[in-house]
Amino acid sequence: MSIGRSVLRLRYTLAVVCGLLLTSVTAFAQGDGIPTDEASISAGMELFDGNCSSCHQVHEKGVGPALKNVYERRDVKWLTSFIKHPGKTIESGDAYAVALYDKFKPTIMPNQDLSDAEILQVLAYVKDATIKGPAKPEAAADVAGAGAAAPQEGMVVSSNLLVGVIIGLLVLLSIVLIVLVVLANVLTQYLKQQKGLDENDTAYINEKFSLAAIFKSQVFIGMSSFVFVMIVAKVTIDSLFAVGVQQGYAPDQPIQFSHKLHAGYYEIDCKYCHTGVEKSKNANIPSANICMNCHNSIRQNSPEIQKIYAAIENNEPIQWVRVHNLPDLAYFNHSQHVKVGGVECQTCHGEIEKMEVVQQHSLLTMGWCIDCHRQTDVNAKGNAYYDKMVEMHEATSKDPMKVKDIGGLECAKCHY
Repeated sequence: MSIGRSVLRLRYTLAVVCGLLLTSVTAFAQGDGIPTDEASISAGMELFDGNCSSCHQVHEKGVGPALKNVYERRDVKWLTSFIKHPGKTIESGDAYAVALYDKFKPTIMPNQDLSDAEILQVLAYVKDATIKGPAKPEAAADVAGAGAAAPQEGMVVSSNLLVGVIIGLLVLLSIVLIVLVVLANVLTQYLKQQKGLDENDTAYINEKFSLAAIFKSQVFIGMSSFVFVMIVAKVTIDSLFAVGVQQGYAPDQPIQFSHKLHAGYYEIDCKYCHTGVEKSKNANIPSANICMNCHNSIRQNSPEIQKIYAAIENNEPIQWVRVHNLPDLAYFNHSQHVKVGGVECQTCHGEIEKMEVVQQHSLLTMGWCIDCHRQTDVNAKGNAYYDKMVEMHEATSKDPMKVKDIGGLECAKCHY
């Protein structure tokens, strides 16, 4: 190999080291990407309780592994992919995922319908709970014992040690970069003083590093195109998964009705207006005559109340816009949940008494409903219908009877 090509190879080595140094500095500056603000931790706790707590605990092993320091065992990208599609990760042959499955089989975590931001919030809660430690001292002893008995769950490395390793690598890369720069300059100056070099060697030595040439190279264009296609594909897939999900939907209504005023300030019971909620499949939208029980003598001259009078005089229904919509293939019975199950309205509809304009609070997806059936205890107290079921369940399990234990996961219960 000619001397000129050796110099060019050294320059490209310099460029690679610079890239590694820049990448390392960027990764170090960004950290693990897990938020630390109280709002994210609080949202993560709610998501954890609603989606994870039935199988996982932070400090103790349950149906699945303890999640303490899980963000140090695996990086956020891996965790995000596994949480969304654990089955695919295991089928791909990932060694860590396969080891988890072998240890906890036949149980396998279902796919989680969570966005990347929501997963970061869950990890924020787990990280916060890890730092704070278990609530009771005896729980800490149990965790220590479990960790000693099952080291295969993943070696936990302290954060300080990881920071030290990263700083050491940065220092090492910086030293290598300085040595290469000095070596390249000395070698270039030496070769320029030599005589008898052929034209190719001279051209290589005098060639200047061009950043523009890198941007125009086929490798750079190919990698950029690949990244662009992947981003577009991810956005497209996320958009397809969001089809039919109307969380946050808050349409304008023909009459400005404030739930915050009526259900919140005046504490009017939801069942007073939504009369069918305990005896019918539908909660039903209140008719104008229910409004007139109060407004035949209260705020009669209000422009919004006048719209109710106009509807009554013209014998026309008020064209309220439906907020919560389920597909026709799904069956949901309000009376079964509210009357029999004792489910509060806020469980599905959120803090309706604080909403000026009603919006869809929950996802109302199939996964959301199934998770609720997995986690909700059956309200069997005082209901003789469940006596035999409770007796049979207690004979085989010490856990409270959940909705899933009485057929809450059967397809035909909701799809008729």
